[in-house]
Amino acid sequence: MRAVLNILNFVLGGFFTTLAWLFATLVSIVLIFTLPLTRSCWEITKLSLLPFGNEAVHVDVINPAGKNELMNSGGTLLNILWFIFFGWWLCLSHISIGIAQCITIIGIPVGIANFKIAVIALWPVGRRVVSVEEAQAAREANARSRY
Repeated sequence: MRAVLNILNFVLGGFFTTLAWLFATLVSIVLIFTLPLTRSCWEITKLSLLPFGNEAVHVDVINPAGKNELMNSGGTLLNILWFIFFGWWLCLSHISIGIAQCITIIGIPVGIANFKIAVIALWPVGRRVVSVEEAQAAREANARSRY
């Protein structure tokens, strides 16, 4: 079922959002001061291409030791830079594609996935894209380690 929904996403506009993320990735590489954003941008590109079966999680879910340097104030600064240069127009592209997908009855699940990615597009620094199974396993491991 995931494969069918991913194909449907690609056909109904996911191709354009993935191209937008690839463009943002290339721009973040070219502009020297946005180079730290490239990893987050590439991670969400994968999610835009294949939203079903993947999930964006905070790095501290994967690495609960808290040793990630992006989750401190530097991560906040990078997220602000991201929002100014890339986040707002990528968010708007996901919202517009999501609305167009929801107009077709068959595209409603895909449109909802694009709305979720639109929220992630605003503040992606510190997130990694992993499979749904990996995300669930990491959450369970974190829950066990807290108690």
